[in-house]
Amino acid sequence: MKRGVRHLALATGIFFTVLILYVTYIQAVAGERLYLNPLNPRLQAVEKETIRGTIYDRDGRVLARTVEIAGRLQRQYPFGPAAAQIVGYVSSRFGSSGLEAVRDGDLLGLTGWQRLSNMGRRLAGQVARGNNLYLTLDVELQKLATSLLAGRRGAVVALDPRSGAVLVLASSPTFDPNRLEEEWQRINSTAAGSPLLNRAIQGLYPPGSIMKLVTATAALEADPSLWQRDFYCPGYLEVEGWKLTCPRPHGHLTFEEAMMYSCNVTFAALALETGGDKFKETATLYGFNRPLEFELPVATSRIPEGLDTANLGEGAIGQGAVLATPLEMAMVAAAIANKGILMQPYLVEKVTAADGRPLWGAVPRVLQVVSGGEVAVRIKDAMVATVNGGTATAAGLAGVPVAAKTGSAQNPGGEAHAWLVAFAPASEPRVAVAVIVENAGAGGAVAAPIAREILAAALRR
Repeated sequence: MKRGVRHLALATGIFFTVLILYVTYIQAVAGERLYLNPLNPRLQAVEKETIRGTIYDRDGRVLARTVEIAGRLQRQYPFGPAAAQIVGYVSSRFGSSGLEAVRDGDLLGLTGWQRLSNMGRRLAGQVARGNNLYLTLDVELQKLATSLLAGRRGAVVALDPRSGAVLVLASSPTFDPNRLEEEWQRINSTAAGSPLLNRAIQGLYPPGSIMKLVTATAALEADPSLWQRDFYCPGYLEVEGWKLTCPRPHGHLTFEEAMMYSCNVTFAALALETGGDKFKETATLYGFNRPLEFELPVATSRIPEGLDTANLGEGAIGQGAVLATPLEMAMVAAAIANKGILMQPYLVEKVTAADGRPLWGAVPRVLQVVSGGEVAVRIKDAMVATVNGGTATAAGLAGVPVAAKTGSAQNPGGEAHAWLVAFAPASEPRVAVAVIVENAGAGGAVAAPIAREILAAALRR
């Protein structure tokens, strides 16, 4: 009898201990996250009683603000389609997206001690105020990128390679968040080209020949003497019954010339010589096959697990099962520009209270050391030669040394995607850019002029 009572008391004690721990976890650890879940109906009530924080670009230009119209708080987006997929939207009918959704807690003043402060304001009959976001985005560059992509599907990403700050994150087609409810049916139709999709961070594409930058990194890290080797391209490479071709036989080439003329045979052969493990390891350092910590959801760029001869050869030139986002390929260019050091990309520079008090500020940090500085310089020099006399001449700027690599990525859905990555000035890089235009053909003809305009404008600013 007594033993049974003890067992019951022990079981009851364990039950209540687990219950207390669970309730503590809900309140102290997960409470804020659950409260800020977009599905929480209480947030809509809070929204109506709060002046949502303003979102600014790097120079203090307003990207999103709350105004009162006919006694009702309403969100306005002064730059409309240009920043729509980054800033997002807030709608009582369709929910929220972009930073409006991801940073809802900051914008409504619901994080930390401010949640209690704003709760007190509401109880006192005062209007609560959210916090302001200042982005690294340059809205003038963003507008330029959006206009250069107009009428085409694609994306432009620009980063400061020294810090990882995102300057441009443009995707086309786009939409006007000021007219969301009127245009909702149209922008959700297949014919509209998925304007709600942010291709810059969620579009996955075969990277084509710009993947040769990753292959070059792996090969030179494994054997730095490759820089001085003589290569030979007869126009094709055949190994174990698998065959890869070049647009033309290049004959004898240096490493630099192989990059200049984008020789498929040379880079596929280098990958086979270096080995699948080294190729995959290097790609992982650049960010493939691992989730990226970022303010907005980013698709994971990927390389297949099993790399047989055919997969490795195709992957080395950015074909086959290799897929990458434009942000990922901008990171590749930025790492080379920064002498092999890849910085963590970030979009939110700081958060301030409604009265201007600083609450939080971003601190640039190293994400990964991808290669030694000498390897990065070798690849940079080959990219400069590619602009001066290779496939990327259309990316050149008068009086400014530019480093670039073109790509024309074959895809089963139609004409090749046009790619280009670049950075400038090549001697002291301040901006790195990636451009993709879907089904547009040669990167040197289509993507390079867009990249040139972005680089020129960024350096002027």
